[in-house]
Amino acid sequence: MSRQEKKKLGKSVYLFILILIALLLPNCGGEEDHIYPQKKLPYALDALEPVISKSAMAVHYYKHHAGYVKKTNQILKTTGLTMTSPAALLREINGNKNYQALFNVLAQSWNHAFYWECLKPDGGKIPHGALLEEINASFGSVEDFKKQFVSAAAAQFGSGWAWLVKKEDRLEILTTSNADTPVAHGIKPLFVVDVWEHAYYLDHQNRRKEFVQSVLDHLVNWHFVQEQLTAEPEEAVKKD
Repeated sequence: MSRQEKKKLGKSVYLFILILIALLLPNCGGEEDHIYPQKKLPYALDALEPVISKSAMAVHYYKHHAGYVKKTNQILKTTGLTMTSPAALLREINGNKNYQALFNVLAQSWNHAFYWECLKPDGGKIPHGALLEEINASFGSVEDFKKQFVSAAAAQFGSGWAWLVKKEDRLEILTTSNADTPVAHGIKPLFVVDVWEHAYYLDHQNRRKEFVQSVLDHLVNWHFVQEQLTAEPEEAVKKD
């Protein structure tokens, strides 16, 4: 091997080592770099098709949700705040203009983690037990609940979320704008549908009503919703 060939080989090895270091460095930060980790999806990216396509789920989870989590961690490092739980911190900083940016990204991170749990492949079956009784008592029937929920979600102006919540002894439907979330107001969420455009536009364009109806008919994880009836807000999103 000539001197020139050895020199080229040496450069190639050096570049390979630099690339390898660059790939490994982002994973060397440890847990301190991720005060608030992004929860893993409870199903495959294509599991909710055809209502939510694999491509739409990939963009939603890896771009939007991941972006909120990344920004949450960046801001948390500069605040000095201690987070015993996301819900508790959201209640603490709600309405505080000094923490508005943190509230927005943390709430969006929490909302998305909760949203993924509300869905499942081959869902949407009729709920049962205590949950069915409470839906009937609050809305008349499951079908009446669906009609009212779709109507509320479609009427939400701009970006936001449509929720089924427990308030005192009744279930209610409410919508929140942008990042706002019931847990920041001490209200217990049971179920949610993301009605930001990024949640449905790739698959349903501007047909938000169609999207929400399809989620209710085919994707609701009623077992998870049932669990929320007795869960504390901090426990509402399952841990891995």
